[in-house]
Amino acid sequence: MKTNLREISSPLIKEPPRRMSGRNWGYVLAFFGTVFFSMKSIFVKLIYRPVDGMTINGVEAITIMAMRMGFSAPFYIFIFWLALRQRKRRELPPLQKRDLALAALLGLLGYYTCAWLDIEGIKYITAQLERLLLFTYPIFVFIFGAIFFGKPLTKEAIFAVLIAYSGIGLIFLRGDIAVGINVPLGSAMILLCAALFAFFQLFAKPMIGRLGSSVFTCCAMLGAGVMIFIHFVTENIVMGDVSEVLNLPRRIWLLGIALAFFSTLLPSFMVNLAISRVGPQATSAVGMIAPISTIFLAIFILGEPFALIDGVGTLITVLGIGLYTYFDKRAISATPSSVPAINK
Repeated sequence: MKTNLREISSPLIKEPPRRMSGRNWGYVLAFFGTVFFSMKSIFVKLIYRPVDGMTINGVEAITIMAMRMGFSAPFYIFIFWLALRQRKRRELPPLQKRDLALAALLGLLGYYTCAWLDIEGIKYITAQLERLLLFTYPIFVFIFGAIFFGKPLTKEAIFAVLIAYSGIGLIFLRGDIAVGINVPLGSAMILLCAALFAFFQLFAKPMIGRLGSSVFTCCAMLGAGVMIFIHFVTENIVMGDVSEVLNLPRRIWLLGIALAFFSTLLPSFMVNLAISRVGPQATSAVGMIAPISTIFLAIFILGEPFALIDGVGTLITVLGIGLYTYFDKRAISATPSSVPAINK
């Protein structure tokens, strides 16, 4: 049998094209989800911004939350229905009602309580400071992991935490972005939001594993949506401002639509998919770009100040969070048996 040299030289057997792995897709989703979530503070600040020197009455935090959820809820309902149909078509076991209820309860924590604290707190501080304070939520993951899940407190991680908060302290002392009508109140609300969101991230991981990212996200969002609707209706009936809220300027409604789509619907699925593929620690590590993206958006869209000392403080904080993430990842690799099941 003769061998055809042309056949040998020609690439008859080609290597299959390399595709991005599921883990790499997780990092991509975390990146874009972080950027889209970072736009939230910009949209909220634009909604709060006075028009022609006059403030707009009726635009409260719960009103913004109601617009955000009202425009996005139909999509969550439709996606939830599609996810259930897909599970039935694949003959997967039915979902446990207990898991669905727990996902909805987690939504009350992550997408109602945290959202209200964040949107209310940003009234009093700049968008840049809000994002920088929220950026510290991995530190709360570290603290709560040690307290509730037996995760060891390492000297390196504590050192990284001190670095991160020294950067924030520098900004509070000398920075231009730590300005507002009531910076201490706004900052306290945002830090509480970050702490509660850390709890949400820790408990979301196993729920996503049991329900799947799409089902979990829809249940959590719709659970929060029910409470947002109750809060909105109750507050406006008591205050008698329903007609005033419905007659908001068109630009407010358009910003509400943008907030619902670009900073709620898309990133909520992106981040939860990222958590399911790479875990909460890696997702929070990618989230280190959040302050940088917010800085650029706040400067060029909102015209917020940004001095050299703000840049130094932000850099120190990002460095501290980066070091914490590195030390945490190294500790997990060295002693996998000591990592709580919630992080596996």
